[in-house]
Formats: sequence, structure tokens, C-alpha cells
Amino acid sequence: MRTKEISIKETIKQHVLNNKREYIITALIFVIGIFLGVLFVNNTDNNQKEQIGSYINEYITKMKDTDNINNGEVLKTSIKQSMLIAVGIWFFATTVIGIPLVFGIVLYRGFSLGYTIATFVSTIGFSKGIIFIIISILLQNLISIPAILALAVSGFKLYKSIIKDKRKENIKLEIIRHTIFSILMTFLLIVSSLVETFISTNILKVIIKYF
Repeated sequence: MRTKEISIKETIKQHVLNNKREYIITALIFVIGIFLGVLFVNNTDNNQKEQIGSYINEYITKMKDTDNINNGEVLKTSIKQSMLIAVGIWFFATTVIGIPLVFGIVLYRGFSLGYTIATFVSTIGFSKGIIFIIISILLQNLISIPAILALAVSGFKLYKSIIKDKRKENIKLEIIRHTIFSILMTFLLIVSSLVETFISTNILKVIIKYF
């Protein structure tokens, strides 16, 4: 078991090192998305901020008043969102010309995270906002973000490979590789959804009464 764990770690490490440039580019796009999300919230007018604040306060109140969370519905929604991201990245990467859309998905994912962090911090304060973010979205994002970045890198590699060698045999092989890798990353995204549903949401339910 120990040998297998070391082997998996080495495989992941080698994969990242072999695609270091692609991961740096993809991670930068993701970080830019986070920055844009925070910037967007900080530059909204007071009326919009009040609407956002009202929505978040209603959400917190609803969470406090809800005795039993419908885990099945939460899981269904989370998996659906994860599948849309995975299938979207896989599909746009296989079209080759869709690689800008792959990076667009990464940018949007970063934007959504930055927007979420900024809205909660601006509404309930820095300390409570950070605690809320850590409890509600940190755990699942520790799994989903690397998986999404890896999916995008796989798509980027597919694009570069096809541009370099346009033989049908090469294209077919690279698409198969990308598809297998995408399936593996999709499983990670499903694990992320399970963590969100059965761990993060339930911890939040316990802690939220202090907000």
C-alpha cells in the first residue's frame, strides 16, 4: 500500500513537472479570474451591493432555519455543475479551435470563486467572511480546482499535439488520451461534490448559527 501511494505521488509529480509551462499558464488564467471577480464586486454600486447583501443574509437565515438539508438535491446540483465543466472542457478541447473556450471556462471558474469570496467578505465582514468561505467552499475546492486545471492542461496539450502533428493516427491517439484523462478528473470532481454535500454543508449547518 505504501509503495502504491509513493508511486501515485511520483506519477502526479512527474506529470506536473512535464507540463509545468501549461500548468503555469492555466493557473495564471485562474488567478486572473479570481482577481476580476473580486474587482467586479468592489466596483459595484451601492444599490447592487445592497441587493447582494440582502441575498446573502437571506441565504444565511434560511440555512439557520432549515433543520434538515436535502443532501440529495445538493449532491445532484453539485454533480450537474461539475459534469458541465468537465464535458465542456473535454468537448471544446477536442474541437481544437475551442481551446480559447477551455481557458474561458477556467477564467470563469476563477471569477466565480473571487466573486463568492468578495461578496461574503463585504457582506458579513472580513473575519466572519473568511471563516464562512473556509467552511463552505475550501474543502471541495482543494479537490475540484486542481482537477479543473488538469483538465484544461490536458486540453491544451491536445491542441498543441494536433497542431504539431496533424496525422489522423496521432489525432485519434491524443483524443483517446485526453478522454481517458478527462474521465479520471471527472471522478475527482464527483468526489469534490460528495465532500461539498456530506462534509462542508453539514459543518456549515453547525457553525452558521454563530453568524
